[in-house]
Amino acid sequence: MSRSISSYGRVIGIGSYLPKNIMTNDDLAKIVETSDEWITERTGIKQRHISEALVDTTESMAVEAAKKAVADAGIDPLKIGLIVVASTTPNVLFPVLSATVQAAVNADNAMCFDVNAACPGFVTAFVTAQNYLKSGMVDYALVVGAENLSNYTDFTDRGTCILFGDGAGACVLQADPELRYDAIMRAAGKRRECLRCETYMQKGVEKTEEFLKSNYINMDGQTVFKFAVTEVPRIIEDLLNKAGVSADEVDYFILHQANRRIIESVAKRLKQPLEKFPMNIEKTGNTSSASIPILLDEMKKDGRIGDGKKKAVMSSFGAGLLWNAVLTDI
Repeated sequence: MSRSISSYGRVIGIGSYLPKNIMTNDDLAKIVETSDEWITERTGIKQRHISEALVDTTESMAVEAAKKAVADAGIDPLKIGLIVVASTTPNVLFPVLSATVQAAVNADNAMCFDVNAACPGFVTAFVTAQNYLKSGMVDYALVVGAENLSNYTDFTDRGTCILFGDGAGACVLQADPELRYDAIMRAAGKRRECLRCETYMQKGVEKTEEFLKSNYINMDGQTVFKFAVTEVPRIIEDLLNKAGVSADEVDYFILHQANRRIIESVAKRLKQPLEKFPMNIEKTGNTSSASIPILLDEMKKDGRIGDGKKKAVMSSFGAGLLWNAVLTDI
């Protein structure tokens, strides 16, 4: 039965999964010309989790994170009306990852679909689920971000192989008429070429060495960096102005974990202390659409969030170029 009161969704359960296999900067230095000092100085990353072949698929990681989130929420999974999985690196094109998650968590009453919005994928899925909750179509939703980026990483390219890791994170949302929520999403498709990965399955394309390299993540790091440090603080400021909230009122700015220097720059632009910008990039690297929910799970486990009284901004950015920001209590 649909609700009579229109309301957005509060996060009531969080879960994550990281592969057991860890690749340190010193491990990378054995296969590409780099060093722990060089990587740490430029990115803040010390290690990343790398999937084990045939064990950690995007499906399996999404399932594990979703199971933990549902268990953390403590609800009957049959109450879940919607499952949205964000992923740029699914191991199957169809059925959708969300259908696999639905089966695994026994959420038999949920509608399912996936979204591909690169690194901003989780926030995109989160905003989408919020609108379903707001419409009254569902009372509970499960949102997942899952990535197996090592499958698309060229480990001879030190500009990209140092950045990415694998993993999944998930949140359960419950409709709550008292929740404060707002969001902004933006895109700049004319700048899309600076971060690109082509698919191998194309007709009429000669499988040259150049084409095969295009099947891995290709990135103009400087362009992406400049975009992020300019547009992320701007969209956060616009969101806060829209919501009538000052930056000083925000407890946490939970940003996509792409680069420590980007996060530090955003904090400086917003004139906010770095302590309000939680980070786990040192341990996980850039896990794309999984990065924010993995960080949320860590924050809930150590008590920083979870009482519903913290005001948080979540903001992500990536290929497209796409970027977004959400204000919510958590």
